[in-house]
Amino acid sequence: MLSVLRAPIFAWLSLLMALWIIAPINAAFAEESKADKQVAAEVTQLAGADYWREVKSGVEGTTTSQWPEHNVLISVPGETWFILKEKWMSPAAAVAIFGSISMVVLMYWIVGPLKLSGERTGKKIMRWSRMDRALHWSMAFTFLTLAFSGLMLVYGKHFMKPYVPTELWGWTVYIAKQYHNYMGPLFFVLLILVLLKWWRKSIFNKTDVQWFMKLGGMVGKHKGTHPSADFSNGGEKALFWLLIVFGAIAAASGLILDFPIFGQTRRDMELSNLIHMFSALILICGFVFHIYIGLFGMEGALEGMVTGKVDETWAKEHHDKWYNEVKDNPDAAGSPEANKSQPDPSLTRHKEPS
Repeated sequence: MLSVLRAPIFAWLSLLMALWIIAPINAAFAEESKADKQVAAEVTQLAGADYWREVKSGVEGTTTSQWPEHNVLISVPGETWFILKEKWMSPAAAVAIFGSISMVVLMYWIVGPLKLSGERTGKKIMRWSRMDRALHWSMAFTFLTLAFSGLMLVYGKHFMKPYVPTELWGWTVYIAKQYHNYMGPLFFVLLILVLLKWWRKSIFNKTDVQWFMKLGGMVGKHKGTHPSADFSNGGEKALFWLLIVFGAIAAASGLILDFPIFGQTRRDMELSNLIHMFSALILICGFVFHIYIGLFGMEGALEGMVTGKVDETWAKEHHDKWYNEVKDNPDAAGSPEANKSQPDPSLTRHKEPS
């Protein structure tokens, strides 16, 4: 009989013990909840119009963090950055990019591509080594993908977000942001390599002044005149330095945004963001014209960067001074034997007699 009653008695005792333990805990939670409600009421009463007015006026709070501006609850100047970015920079950038694309389309239909004046000879001249082409296409791929991902971050919320599922938009903008952040430093490395590789060929001289005065022989009364040029003509040199200067600005400001762990304040980040957008815009608009010339605007321009070799006629007409320097080089014929035994003629410089 006792064995039969033992189990229910033990169960009841266990229940009473649990209630005895839980009751004080519940009371403590009740008291804490009451205290929280009281604090919340006080905060609500405190955080009225006068409170937020003081915060926005720059009154600093108290924090144990030593990070710059952690005691600033509301950064009022950030509103100016937001207006500049969303109301001015973004619309102006869209107009500039679409305007550049419209200009090259009109140029193609109205002016037309620049054709070779003479017949191709079939004789090929080595212009770009494999290293040159690898560096060029690596830079092109990196820049274009960074431009696309950056434009997605700025304009995607207008042109994609309203028309796709939320999950797809979330993943798209996440991938674009991560790609942009991690590929940016690689762009900086490639930019340094491009500078070291081609800066000597991109120094302006009197020949370039004449090239600009004749508008490169591409438009107007000078179209088809093929003004003299060295290894790089005036337009290519201008594009090179545009890439170096604004590319360096975009890369430096991007690194500040990439690594906000070196004491940058919100003002530093906001200014870097605006500078980054402006320099990237200049690069995108400039390379719209570069891509147009390479693909559509000049006959034979793309061949050199794809195969490394250009036709003799193309070299004579577009880079006559460089052609005169390398025309007698055995490698000018582009034979495999010559390629093995001779250095890249694009690196050969004309030496004046001492």
